[in-house]
Amino acid sequence: MSDILLDVKDLRCWFDTRQGRTNVVDGVSFHIRKGEVFALLGESGCGKSMTALSLMRLLPQQARNNLSGQVLLKGEDLLRLPEAAMRDVRGGRAAMIFQEPMTSLNPVLTVGTQIGEVLTRHKGLTGAAARTRVAELLDAVGIPAPKRRIDEYPHQLSGGMKQRVMIAIALAGDPELLIADEPTTALDVTIQAQVLDLLRKLQRDTGMAVLLITHDLGVVHEMVDRVGVMYAGQIVEQAPRADFFGQPQHPYSRKLFAALPTMEKRTQPLVVIPGTVPSLAQVFTSCRFAPRCDSAWEACRQHAPTWTAVNPERGVRCFLYDASVAGSLAAPLAAARPEAASPRAEPGEALLEVTDLKVHFPIHQGLLKRVGGYVYAVDGVSLTVRRGETVALVGESGCGKTTLGKGVLQLLRPTAGSVRFGGEDLMQLRGEALRHRRRDFQIIFQDPFSSMNPRMMVGDIVEEGMRAQGLGGDLAARTKRVDELLEQVGLKPEHRHRYPHEFSGGQRQRVCIARALAVEPKLIVCDEPTSALDVSVQAQILNLLSKLQREMQLAYLFITHNISVVSYLADTVAVMYLGRIVEQGRVDEVLSAPKHPYTQALLSAVPTVDSNTQRDIIRLAGDPPSPINPPSGCHFHPRCGKAKPECKQVYPGVTAMSTTHVVRCHLFGP
Repeated sequence: MSDILLDVKDLRCWFDTRQGRTNVVDGVSFHIRKGEVFALLGESGCGKSMTALSLMRLLPQQARNNLSGQVLLKGEDLLRLPEAAMRDVRGGRAAMIFQEPMTSLNPVLTVGTQIGEVLTRHKGLTGAAARTRVAELLDAVGIPAPKRRIDEYPHQLSGGMKQRVMIAIALAGDPELLIADEPTTALDVTIQAQVLDLLRKLQRDTGMAVLLITHDLGVVHEMVDRVGVMYAGQIVEQAPRADFFGQPQHPYSRKLFAALPTMEKRTQPLVVIPGTVPSLAQVFTSCRFAPRCDSAWEACRQHAPTWTAVNPERGVRCFLYDASVAGSLAAPLAAARPEAASPRAEPGEALLEVTDLKVHFPIHQGLLKRVGGYVYAVDGVSLTVRRGETVALVGESGCGKTTLGKGVLQLLRPTAGSVRFGGEDLMQLRGEALRHRRRDFQIIFQDPFSSMNPRMMVGDIVEEGMRAQGLGGDLAARTKRVDELLEQVGLKPEHRHRYPHEFSGGQRQRVCIARALAVEPKLIVCDEPTSALDVSVQAQILNLLSKLQREMQLAYLFITHNISVVSYLADTVAVMYLGRIVEQGRVDEVLSAPKHPYTQALLSAVPTVDSNTQRDIIRLAGDPPSPINPPSGCHFHPRCGKAKPECKQVYPGVTAMSTTHVVRCHLFGP
């Protein structure tokens, strides 16, 4: 009997649009064995999620009947089943975890109700039996106090808990196949490690197969047995995990690896994949990756490559491995060499000095809205950013990173402390004086789309700051300056006449960078500017930020939870936990020799693509405490495996590990 659970053969899905037929999934074939984890890897727009939705027949109305090929689940073709029969398959034999748990969960139904719907539909459980099973499922996915959580709503749960609820819903029908679409995107590394551990454990315990969709190479290395790389609607490479990470074959796969930021690449630009994924509203007669490929030759531009089986477990869609075209099997490609970069300049004098900054939000209660407490979002932070320096702020979601950034820029008025910029205390400025000073410091928000007015063209968005500050001269001069800024960030002058929705995510982030540069600032607060970007687009943005810093001596306060980005870009790193900085120092000191138990836990949870690196993940108990009622003593002690009695009583003072490296921890105190 075959051990293949899912066998996908020549799957195609298309949309009929005004521009013609758009083939979003174009001849995809792969199989998944029982108990196996198979990953679909690639950039946004390559067709990964549409492949998953096609398997489950959860397509938009305009593509619902535009499917061909075969999707065999234990030999039964799902594409031939009537919709009534598919309802038994979805949530039962096959289940799916969607990319964004907040939009996937119904905000007006309790957690128990949403899990119970699956139990009623597929297991026939109702009443007390269903409630008992819901509690068991919540406990199985690691949610504390599961019986109490049954009656809570999604908004009452953290991001990690919402993702666990999605997993519980998917497991309720005891599926043989679980499809996980970007299950850890935008999660902190500690929560990501917990979710991946949970999926691994559940997969081992239940024997289900998993189709994992992601663009994170580290997650793929941690989780999967085999890898399929997608590009422009097709799978261009398939291989067992060890073979793929040992020697990727397709030029696209190699480019993805070369674009990863690491400490070793700090002195050079990251390798980028020029251009974008091509439009799928066309008939391809050549290699789809050829316009972006350094190894493309004449055959690539004249013919579309077919699938070449390198061995029974490995194949690639590339002429370099097609003996009938190349004449003989091509030698492995040489690693792409990035262009040399000018060395980083040494940071200059102190530009931003933050001393004991506090941002507390009052909690109003009762009919008279009396203040009943405070949210201690930022609770005594001190840091310095020098001219031309990048200071990274890292920590879990909810620790106060974004609030600190907004407090520094006076977008939120701090409760106490001082913020000195160029020697001037910004907290003493009001009205016109503060507005005029804002030209010296700007912010790049986390979500570029929501931070731009959708009714304004890009040229007006970039020019708006110049008009507000009275900079740039007359209209003709400002127009010329906007064109220069767009070119500076890698866009074209004609893009000024487009609206934000007409750009990709990476291009929108470039527009936000151009807008920030328009008023010639000295400091830019970058709030998670690469969190939702593919590795290739992330490399372009990081290269751009590095180039602008060298040319303009810009200072960055870089807020992120991506440690690999920190290792590549930052000079100094500050680790935040529950509104306070617990460790700070040069990036090489903190990342190579972390002292605080929280920093050690963060770094241990970062997925790696290095097969020679053995990780010992430090498991943190529970979720971060509420900033409304932080624990006494050291805020981290309830989750710390090294806590001592004094940790529960007194918040630790600053201990200097070197002239540039400090830590707040009783393990290193007097």
